[in-house]
Amino acid sequence: MNTKSERIVIKVPDGKICDYIDGKFRKDTPEEYVRQTIEKRLVNEHKYDPKRIKIEFGLKLGSRRPRADIVIFSKNSLELTQDNIWLIVECKSEKIAPKNKKDGVEQLKSYMSASPNCEWGMWTNGKYKEVLRKIKIEGKYVFQEYNDIPPADGSLEDVDRPKRNKLKKAYEDNLLMVFKICHNHIYVTDGLQKQPAFFELLKLIFCKTIDEQNVGKPIEFYATSKERSNPDGQLTVKNRIAKIFEKVKKQFPQIFESNDEIKLQPRSLAWIVSELQPYSLLETHVDVKGKAYEELVGANLRGDRGEFFTPRNIMRMAVEMINPKPDEKICDTSCGTGGFLVMAMNHVIEQLKIEVEKDFGKPEKEWTDYEKGIVRDRIKEIASSNFYGFDINPDLVKATKMNMVMNNDGSGNIYRNDSLLPPHEWPVELKKQLADALSIEANSIKNQNSIEFFDVIVTNPPFGSKIPIKDSHILEQFNIGYIWRNEQYDTSQHTGWTISSDFQSSVPPEQLFIERCFQFLKPGGRLAIVLPDSILGNPGLSYIREWLIANTRIIASIDLHVDTFQPRNGTQTSILIFQKKTKVEIEKEQRTREIKPYNIFMAMVEKVGHDKRGNTLFKRDEHGNEIWVPEESNVLKVDKTAEGDITVKTERKTRIIDDQSREVPKIFKEWKKQEGIAW
Repeated sequence: MNTKSERIVIKVPDGKICDYIDGKFRKDTPEEYVRQTIEKRLVNEHKYDPKRIKIEFGLKLGSRRPRADIVIFSKNSLELTQDNIWLIVECKSEKIAPKNKKDGVEQLKSYMSASPNCEWGMWTNGKYKEVLRKIKIEGKYVFQEYNDIPPADGSLEDVDRPKRNKLKKAYEDNLLMVFKICHNHIYVTDGLQKQPAFFELLKLIFCKTIDEQNVGKPIEFYATSKERSNPDGQLTVKNRIAKIFEKVKKQFPQIFESNDEIKLQPRSLAWIVSELQPYSLLETHVDVKGKAYEELVGANLRGDRGEFFTPRNIMRMAVEMINPKPDEKICDTSCGTGGFLVMAMNHVIEQLKIEVEKDFGKPEKEWTDYEKGIVRDRIKEIASSNFYGFDINPDLVKATKMNMVMNNDGSGNIYRNDSLLPPHEWPVELKKQLADALSIEANSIKNQNSIEFFDVIVTNPPFGSKIPIKDSHILEQFNIGYIWRNEQYDTSQHTGWTISSDFQSSVPPEQLFIERCFQFLKPGGRLAIVLPDSILGNPGLSYIREWLIANTRIIASIDLHVDTFQPRNGTQTSILIFQKKTKVEIEKEQRTREIKPYNIFMAMVEKVGHDKRGNTLFKRDEHGNEIWVPEESNVLKVDKTAEGDITVKTERKTRIIDDQSREVPKIFKEWKKQEGIAW
């Protein structure tokens, strides 16, 4: 019998999306984005059977025939009728307020009232949500507020106080939506500005993480629905969380002051705890929580010092290309939100797990608790000893430490520091802490020639002529800080550059960061750095390129699309990767005036997965229609045709992001093999 597998490709017209539950095409609107996120949560987190879910289900309300956004039918219902609806979800755009007379929470109540057996309802606009339970008291139906809708098994106990083994992994944009809802709640309810509101949420994320790590004891980070709904219960929650925060302050004195406290009102605190409590921040995939956290940080802590945070796909590409190893010391000299460090740390952890699987002789899913403990301890050791970050913005330093805590507790070596300052001007306490972490003497950190600490640096420095470096005591540390002059060599008749003894009047910081990273690297160490294209192409800056050629082996140059950092910044950028030459190599080439020719990997990333407005871009066919394919994680349904062919079908489809950065590391890896580059 001849058999074959057929991969079904769905072509979706422009401006439409393919619904996650029923596969129908619908208009791609802000309201639809909210609905699709909720649909994925219902299936992936709450474990509802898609067969019990209907989208845009017609209801009868007197003479009206409205359509409910999402309905879920009772488990045992044989007919999918209005009488058998158990749960209704109404999804709105952010513009619709909960108290809106027409489309607010009252609309949901009317739908629930018209469905006799509907017990649960949820209203959300992506920034706010309300969960209602319809119950009968003294012959009358009333609506009570709850933390969340119950899971498919109907267990209310887990809604109010989740057990440790039942905490949920967040999927796709669900955690981002939860973070936004919580931040917006603080912003509105407590009257705090965006940045203070963010740091109050940060405290609670710390508490949640620490509570999850307290294995062997019951969860304490929770608020029951009854506690949330009355003042006495709200105070109980505040006292409970305050005890966790005391542990947080003791564990992270470098982040929180001993007299610091959670400043949220009790009712606001209880509400936010109830939103966060169902999730496991430790078990959620690093990409999901990384995206949620970094988008939240970027929206609230973006400064005015040329900071524009690197998209995750570009960070991943750079980290995979630079390929940090478990035994190497890794740094980001302008760590921002910590995205590069977290990405590098998880890259290292994946390598470590592959090595451990070989040692144990079995895959990760078969490891015993003892073996898992050994690996966790090793990961914690690597995270605390091999990862370093500097940033001048104290708020971003806090944010980076939090990001590292959520990703395997690597918070210890993140420092507030101006990376361009002369090392002898670094704070004494910083030098002591750094020396202890690196197992060196603090008094050995003297100048730019005594800081060769790291094997790998991956960074996106602050850009721009609006924040130039003019101080001579900073410029004197760098060859690039001096004026270079063009001279003719009679022997070869080519234009060359020589360094003068005069300082430049001002230098954009990214130019100096190239040389500072070089100084931070051990001989043979390697750097991946985001730079404006002017450094690599401007004729007037060719002295920087000549300096690079003389002191480094340029490994790769990746030209990024102009929309890479949009919607906030349209600077044309590239990623430069180089390896630091040893002093012996540099001296030999200076003596012989000869550099052995070598190849440089070059690529252009013309599609980065989003447009200049930040909207995600998906692959399209030759007619311009978006292409959808079955989700790989789906349970596949197999039908045999009369001819014996096997057609693979699936209920749910997904789009493919149009992003070339995902392919570059694979091509680069093969190129490195051909060039004999070992790392």
